[in-house]
Amino acid sequence: MSIIEVCQWLQDTEVGTQIRESVWTFPILEGTHLLTIAISVGTLLVMDLRLAGLLFTRQKVSDITKAVMPISIFGFTVMFITGIFLFLSQAVKAYGSIYFKLKVLFLLLAGVNALVFELTMRNKIHDWDADAVPPWRARMAGICGMILWASVIAACRTMAYNF
Repeated sequence: MSIIEVCQWLQDTEVGTQIRESVWTFPILEGTHLLTIAISVGTLLVMDLRLAGLLFTRQKVSDITKAVMPISIFGFTVMFITGIFLFLSQAVKAYGSIYFKLKVLFLLLAGVNALVFELTMRNKIHDWDADAVPPWRARMAGICGMILWASVIAACRTMAYNF
């Protein structure tokens, strides 16, 4: 079974069909998806700006992390779930879209960026937590995070206008 056949099967499932054909379900899912992108990325932006040494430089990185990460994780979780349902409703179109593929690529790269930061910088945070300008690698993680999430949003919105 090819990937396009799997996409067609997913799209033709009862859930995919109901979402696509419903007057209310698709717009509610899409609106929720967009709002939770704003919640997740907005809170991550605060963290990334602090890591880049551009905002809240008098606050500890760990304090900002404690404040924004639960909100960001909630937003990301809801965004991910609604994204799966939106994909189910138009899997063939999404798979055929270069913007969808770019969105997934940028999402994966943003995840790798976060994972690298967590594995290499988080355990040393006590050494630089209160510094106005974090170490170079932490600043690069923040800058890369901002670029990658902006790219996810750009690909997402462009994809929506090309369906």
